[in-house]
Amino acid sequence: MKYGALIKENLKISFNAIRTNTLRSILTIFIIALGIMALVGILTAIDSIKGSISSEFSSMGANTFSIASRGMRVNVAGKRYRTKNHPYVNMRQAKEFKERFQFPATVSISVYASGTSTIKQKSKKTNPNISVYGIDENYVATGGLEINAGRNFSAHELEAGRAVAIIGNGIATKIFEKNEDPLDKFISVGGGKYRVIGVLKSKGGGFGGGPDLSVYLPYGNVATYFSRPNMDYTVSIKPDDPKLLEYAVSEAEGTFRIVRGLKATDESDFNIEKSDSLAKILLENLENVTWVATIIGIITLLGAAIGLMNIMLVAVAERTREIGTRKAIGATSATIKQQFLFEAIMICQLGGILGVVLGILIGNIMSMLTESPFIVPWNWMFIGLTLCFGVGLASGYLPAVKASRLDPIEALRYE
Repeated sequence: MKYGALIKENLKISFNAIRTNTLRSILTIFIIALGIMALVGILTAIDSIKGSISSEFSSMGANTFSIASRGMRVNVAGKRYRTKNHPYVNMRQAKEFKERFQFPATVSISVYASGTSTIKQKSKKTNPNISVYGIDENYVATGGLEINAGRNFSAHELEAGRAVAIIGNGIATKIFEKNEDPLDKFISVGGGKYRVIGVLKSKGGGFGGGPDLSVYLPYGNVATYFSRPNMDYTVSIKPDDPKLLEYAVSEAEGTFRIVRGLKATDESDFNIEKSDSLAKILLENLENVTWVATIIGIITLLGAAIGLMNIMLVAVAERTREIGTRKAIGATSATIKQQFLFEAIMICQLGGILGVVLGILIGNIMSMLTESPFIVPWNWMFIGLTLCFGVGLASGYLPAVKASRLDPIEALRYE
């Protein structure tokens, strides 16, 4: 018999053996499917969440970095440092940097005013959890914001510190009627009245209140009406070409050192923070979850492999006379070994396919609940099926060897 025909015949025999012992085969397939489902499902959900985090942070200001004060003390790599010269970034320094920085980039100035403000409009008001910021005309671009209605601040409004405001979508929904146009209406922020000139596009609340529950005023107005000692300004820079981010960081640090009046031997007394830092922390934590999920899946598959090996050993004992008969009519030990290996691998692959399908469904259901994109994890599908092949080979090898070594005369006499 040709080798190809022999393999085809062994596959047919293996399939018939699986079909004959339906209940046992189904239980084994489901045990294996459970392990693969856990592995693929969790990893599919994680990959989808990773994509969501990356896109969320990209929309919050991709390829942007900020210059901010270190404060009185800062802990870097386990070492404590005191700041030198100016502990805070003041308005003069922020404006001077914006004028001096000649790198092809968008530069914005912002200052935090309050995080517990109540915004009022006629008889309606928000909870006292609204954040108020002072910004310039470029902050919308560097902060990854979009104006849904109205316009941005004009140069004249910024220079004069006019009482105008851009509000988040959540605030507009809260203090205005459903079909009411917020533009050119007056709202109370702190102790002042501000005319609404813009409403931001909703960003969702996945990362706290965020822009939806924020009010943005001209930074000059905030310096006047929300004044406090040592107001700390932040300068944000977004390079025109994302590939030049690192060069822009170096150029910005050098320029701001000049603004701060630092000597060549002085340590930089400010921080440069990239916008993707938090995203990287979250993704690193998800990597740890990925490893844990992988270990859980492998442990489940290990249990399935032991169960399958036990089932295959039982199958060898039950089919001893069949093995003796096949050997008596000419089947070689290699053919018998191949038959049982094929059977184990086939069961594992059926379980693997079922597990992959269930894993993708469950993983993407979790993604839908977290509003993450639907994905098909081709890599994890391939890894899952490869693991199943390895499990089938490992768990079927010992029973296959045992079956191939049976003496045909003793096998025929077996009761």
